[in-house]
Amino acid sequence: MSSAISNLQKLIQDLLLRSFMKIRGRNCTQTVKFSLMGFAGNPELQLALFTAFLVVYLMTLLGNLGIIILIRTSPQLHSPMYYFLGNLALVDLLYSTVVTPKLLSDLVRQKPLSYVGCVTQVFVFSIFLVTECFLLATMAYDRYMAISHPLHYSVLMSPRLCVQLVGGSYLAGLLNGTGQTIGMLNLSFCGSVVVNLFFCDLSLLASLSSSDSTITSLIMTVPTFLFGVSSSLIVLVSYIAIVSTILSIRSAEGKCKAFSTCASHLTTVSIFYGNGLFVYLKPSSLKSREEDKWVAVLYTVVTPMLNPLIYSLRNQEVKEALRRLRARKRT
Repeated sequence: MSSAISNLQKLIQDLLLRSFMKIRGRNCTQTVKFSLMGFAGNPELQLALFTAFLVVYLMTLLGNLGIIILIRTSPQLHSPMYYFLGNLALVDLLYSTVVTPKLLSDLVRQKPLSYVGCVTQVFVFSIFLVTECFLLATMAYDRYMAISHPLHYSVLMSPRLCVQLVGGSYLAGLLNGTGQTIGMLNLSFCGSVVVNLFFCDLSLLASLSSSDSTITSLIMTVPTFLFGVSSSLIVLVSYIAIVSTILSIRSAEGKCKAFSTCASHLTTVSIFYGNGLFVYLKPSSLKSREEDKWVAVLYTVVTPMLNPLIYSLRNQEVKEALRRLRARKRT
């Protein structure tokens, strides 16, 4: 009997201790600060890095804002392809802005990020990253319709369908952002958390948490896998169909013209998914945090700058619209 009472007392003490630690962990979490180390380990390079990232960010702002304004003010660009491109430019602008200003600020003066700030960054960045995946998939489908069904393209890609496709892309991003945020809120942190990256990455935060991250890992992995695979499949199937259609065209001129209509998008897709495949498919035994840091720079800072350049330099319609806009301003 005394043994049973002793065991019961130990069980109650254990439950009380766990409850106390859980409450303590939550209290710690609300006051924790996240030190985003980024490139703080290279003080001799900080000025050069600040200058380079500032130039890239300014080019990102000017390039993407320029694409948005050009599409809105040029009637010849009021088509499904450029409607999707305008939204892609907006997403590039927004998700670069979530990361780059904080990166620039930390290169000048290291300042910890609050818990709320870190959660907000995870939420917003997760939204726009998946939104970009589905916008690229939508643009691939649009190119398939334009090349494979040119006579019925304007009917098949109606304004209503275009709005639905873009709205669906943003909805997928919102679902992903909500899931990632729930995963973040499930983590507990105590003390000052040092993050060896320049933004709040949930996979890294899960490894730094003082709580069990099993649920968070599941919440993080499943949506990423589903959204990533589904958008990749849409792109892959669309381009298989596009290549099949191009090969069936008899004239070399026709093949070249058909390919040129999707060359810019194919370049953008290759850069975006190439970075993603490198990060997520590389074996963990080969992973290097310093190497991953530079890969993260590519898809968070550099890629949003490249997209408007790719579409401006390789697209004759954009060049022509820009020329007309300049001529209109001169007169």
